[in-house]
Amino acid sequence: MSEKVLMKGNEALAEAALRAGCDCFFGYPITPQTEVAAYMARRMPKVGGVYLQAESEIAAINMIYGASAAGARVLTSSSSPGISLKSEGISYLAGADLPAVIINVQRGGPGLGGIQPSQADYWQATRAMGHGDFHVTVLAPSTVQEMCDLVALAFDLADRYRTQVMILADGLLGQMMEPVVLPEPAGADARADKPWALTGTGGVRPGNVANSLCLVADNLEARNVERFRRYEVIRDSEQRAETYLVDDAETVIVAFGACARVAKSAIDTLRRDGVAVGLIRPITLWPWPADAINAVLDGGVVRRMLSVEMSMGQMIDDVKLTVNGRIPVDFFGRSGGVVPTPAEVEGAVRRLVDAGDGAPAAAGVTAGVAAHNANNGKEA
Repeated sequence: MSEKVLMKGNEALAEAALRAGCDCFFGYPITPQTEVAAYMARRMPKVGGVYLQAESEIAAINMIYGASAAGARVLTSSSSPGISLKSEGISYLAGADLPAVIINVQRGGPGLGGIQPSQADYWQATRAMGHGDFHVTVLAPSTVQEMCDLVALAFDLADRYRTQVMILADGLLGQMMEPVVLPEPAGADARADKPWALTGTGGVRPGNVANSLCLVADNLEARNVERFRRYEVIRDSEQRAETYLVDDAETVIVAFGACARVAKSAIDTLRRDGVAVGLIRPITLWPWPADAINAVLDGGVVRRMLSVEMSMGQMIDDVKLTVNGRIPVDFFGRSGGVVPTPAEVEGAVRRLVDAGDGAPAAAGVTAGVAAHNANNGKEA
């Protein structure tokens, strides 16, 4: 029988990984995800798993490479600067087609930045997770329950497609406590068969090699083409998104993670005032849920979209690529670890509606800061 408990987001991620059959965790502490590693340090030895705090993020991701090559279900977690350090190793995992689950509980940047929540790793996760031609599947939870639920999916997708899957959360979700229904532990039959793994041959099959080095250009191209065929299957089969009050919406907010929670609160207030506004919440950031956006646009009611983010504007690129000029797309965000308030998002929507279809609205990060200052009696 499933349990319902009150858990912090980071701890829910860790417990869900254990119940999904995680064999090995390799990581290094960094705020605001350190509770993931601390929880795994307590629990992994009790369930017969391997926990090791590496000497660095670079060492941790290479340990992930080795354990995954041996067929283990592997997990590492970090926060923004730590993920940057892991990016070379993630590219090696992609080149060797080794499955792995990577948690990124984002913090403000660039550089050391701050430890407050952020969504400014969007480009990194969806565009530049490492060198070369490859994609990482990216899942974006918006609740602690969803953080828990997406972990099993991440392991299954990683094994099914021999790819790397990132759970892209943020410091707000990582530190938040909410009731969670924990899943039943996965049985042995839930694991994918891994005939490619380096488990020894026993003299009954040819030996396997896990290697990203391929010095013959035509052979490397063929490997990349095969990998991208798998990516096409992922793009066609694994898009996920939630919609909220979009059927009659003239303005649609696109937001993920914690920002989507803020946007829902703003939408509820705007709806009470008769403003026709809804929400598309991408759950997969790659593959990007273009089908959900196109379905809303095909309804012919939507007149504008607003990308709401905790960044200077990154996801808006994917929104614009999907919309392809059919309607205006605007942006509202806060940066540096500042979480937008429902009132600020509400104000951004009202400015768009008041501006009409032909005039630009005063949105963007500048408007967010101005609204914040005005609400606090400060000069913008």
